[in-house]
Amino acid sequence: LQQIQSNFIVVINPGSRTLRIGRATDTLPVSLPHVIARRHKHTGQQRYEDLWLLREGLNRPESNEQRQNGLKMVDQAIWSKKMSNGARRIPVSADQARAFNKQMRPAVLDPSSRVKWTNTSHHPEFLVGEEALHVNPTDSYNIHWPISRGQLNVHSGPNGSLVAVLADLETIWSHAIQKLLEIPLRDLKYYRCILLVPDIYNRQHVKELVNMLLMKMGFSAIVVHQESVCATFGSGLSSACVVDVGDQKTSVCCVEDGVSHRNSRLCLAYGGSDVTRCFFWLLQRAGFPYRECQLSSRLDCLLLQQLKETFCHLDQDISGLQDHEFRLRNPESPALLYQLRLGDEKLQAPMALFYPATFGIVGQKMTSLQQRSQGDPEDPHDEHYLLGTQSKQDQSAKAERKGLSKPPGFDGESSSQNPDPADRGHSQDLDAGHSHSDCLMAGTDMEEPPSALLSRKTAISQFEGKALGLDKAILHSIDCCASDETKKKMYSSILGVGGGLVFHRAQEFLQHRILNKMPPSFRRVVENVEVITRPKDMDPWLIAWKGGAVLACLDTAQELWIYQREWQRFGVRMLRERAAFVW
Repeated sequence: LQQIQSNFIVVINPGSRTLRIGRATDTLPVSLPHVIARRHKHTGQQRYEDLWLLREGLNRPESNEQRQNGLKMVDQAIWSKKMSNGARRIPVSADQARAFNKQMRPAVLDPSSRVKWTNTSHHPEFLVGEEALHVNPTDSYNIHWPISRGQLNVHSGPNGSLVAVLADLETIWSHAIQKLLEIPLRDLKYYRCILLVPDIYNRQHVKELVNMLLMKMGFSAIVVHQESVCATFGSGLSSACVVDVGDQKTSVCCVEDGVSHRNSRLCLAYGGSDVTRCFFWLLQRAGFPYRECQLSSRLDCLLLQQLKETFCHLDQDISGLQDHEFRLRNPESPALLYQLRLGDEKLQAPMALFYPATFGIVGQKMTSLQQRSQGDPEDPHDEHYLLGTQSKQDQSAKAERKGLSKPPGFDGESSSQNPDPADRGHSQDLDAGHSHSDCLMAGTDMEEPPSALLSRKTAISQFEGKALGLDKAILHSIDCCASDETKKKMYSSILGVGGGLVFHRAQEFLQHRILNKMPPSFRRVVENVEVITRPKDMDPWLIAWKGGAVLACLDTAQELWIYQREWQRFGVRMLRERAAFVW
């Protein structure tokens, strides 16, 4: 096989908030907000906008109580950890800051903010990225974020169908390739593509994305790989427990020599934007002087995101009240300067990642594990087929030994054959109990009496309703590894990637939490628990993309390519044959 030229390979890492895309030879990818504004088809059409910092489950009767309880736990944790000089921190109450902030009025820096809404006078059919973010809310455009919590944003509202979401992705990606990478779309037949997908992926969605890239956009070949494995490539580690805190989801899984252990995969339905929203709630308790700030306004969300990134930290040694200032530049208004006094809010908000009750999200599925394949009519030799053809004698012998045959309704996971359509984008029924080598549903379901099977399912569904804190999720993930040897490896190599954990001293903070909570038996044998947040001094949010670019140059990647003509002929079976992970 001829060595493929890396400058003819495009690496795509599609996040919920940010799209990262570039040639495999680029030092850095192009990053743009993963959003599209589409012009209304008819006049008088109602405006629609996908939520950003707001989400389901925040306004339940129990939300506020849960928030307050979470905050109590955060404060307890802050108080119990001493500062590096051995002294206890002196807690600062929100009231102390409130008195000062309540009387603050902004100073006018400039009568004009010099910021403008996106010009839509030529009525473009769509706008992408920054331009879409800055469309005037009074203009006749709908705003769509095609990926939400790491999965395709399929919902029952306008443009929420799978077809519409794929069309939005195609438009955004084509725009980025044409305008930002300066590759004419007609030349894509000379290009190949590496697509990064989440560790807990939806097979139907991956299939549709591959189809779109090869058949609609016209790439000549594709490699699909998991974000966590790419993160280890990007950071130059052979094995690591990868903790990817994104804007809307956090995924944790253990990767060993390029393989993500299926059992160790966890996806938590919270991320950086939840910390931002939590910070806003804390700012309001402290009398936030920009009183018009609204979570439903895109520009205010951008400001809050920026304030979080500027002010929040995980450093126990920063204590007491500090004075800060920030500028507000909104279109059609003056540029303003606000003074602001803050205390512990800056530490409390990021700590919500360890005490997610503080987010106040009620009645939502907060934790997902790897789902069992639902089977695909286009892929007759899938794991269901392999199971069915396992030696029948084997199974009947087992049944006789056990003296029970399997009751109806426990055939594989038939209860999940028709998941709720709203939930289809996320993991369906789960299986927490098999080691990686046992990826096929071997005899286990058959051997369990119905009561045991039910109790395991109940345990899993209870587990899913709970929001695990980040440290607990890491411990759980490592604990699911098959051998103590692997577990030791993971404790000494915890890799933090993604933009949601980029706080001052986050690395030391996470290290301290893991050390204190890991099982004592490991504390004795693991030389050092190491948390790596900036491998090779790289920005954490670029590491997975960088790994995709590294993958493009690996010799071993040659046998992973799926070519357009093969896809046309064999379809999804090619993913089973060629994917670098167990499909």
